[in-house]
Amino acid sequence: MNTEFEKNAPEKKDQGKNIIIIVLVLLVIISGIKLYTDYVDRTKKSEEILLLSTENNDLNQRLDSVTYQLDLRIQEIEKLGGDVKSLEEARDQLIAERNTSRQRSSSEIVALNEKIKSFNGMIVEKDQEILELRAMNQQLFTENQDLKTTQAEIEEEVAQLNIQKEDLQAKVNVASMLKAENIEIAAVNSKGKERVETTKDFKNRQIERIKVSFNLADNKVAEKGPRNIYVQVLAPNAQPIFDVAKGSGTFMMDGAEQFYTVKQDVIFNNTEQELTFFYEKGSDYVSGTHQVKIYVDNYVVGSKTFTVK
Repeated sequence: MNTEFEKNAPEKKDQGKNIIIIVLVLLVIISGIKLYTDYVDRTKKSEEILLLSTENNDLNQRLDSVTYQLDLRIQEIEKLGGDVKSLEEARDQLIAERNTSRQRSSSEIVALNEKIKSFNGMIVEKDQEILELRAMNQQLFTENQDLKTTQAEIEEEVAQLNIQKEDLQAKVNVASMLKAENIEIAAVNSKGKERVETTKDFKNRQIERIKVSFNLADNKVAEKGPRNIYVQVLAPNAQPIFDVAKGSGTFMMDGAEQFYTVKQDVIFNNTEQELTFFYEKGSDYVSGTHQVKIYVDNYVVGSKTFTVK
């Protein structure tokens, strides 16, 4: 009995091995089939994606083309005085669709192509409208040519009158500009003694305050009334000397903000009124030539220099 068992044992082992081999073969076959079907699916999907991408690109080109054509019609109809509301709405729809970043589905591409067809039909209708508007405008142009010629002559006369008026006003403006005369600069020391700028230079020990005096020249053309008078002292490096704590500030000149050293608000009465300005710097002046500029409102009316040794 043991001998028979020993004989059957190898046969059962061989059968087990065969079953395992068969199972492995089946698994390999199934895996191969699965890999193949997956490959086919991926290939099919890739082809579909590529096709959709191509169709989307083609559609975008058609959208650009129709949008451009709509823009041309909008410009032409606006120029002719027609209504462009429907064209603008159509163009805006196409621009919004063109600016989308997502891939469109097949059904969306079909729907958009249909919409493009309808817009192409609209373009054909608007082309006919443009022809009609041109004809109407040409008729109006012919009928109004004489009136336009007369109007052009009147406008030319008015333009010439305006030029003459502007020239006259410019001359009046120049004539009405004030002028500072007899400008005098003096150094006032701590004892109140004044040293007037002559051929000799100022010394820092002589300068407790700078005194600027002048009178506004007679001007019959200038309008009487309030004026802002600014005195600007410029250092040798052409930079304004100012101290906001001592009354300095800013004013506008030729559209730019500038600092003034001292300021007075006066009533111009055309009496050659004399004005005097004082400025106490509180520190030594830099050696060199300083310039004093006098402004009325926003223009220069006079200037003079002084030198500090």
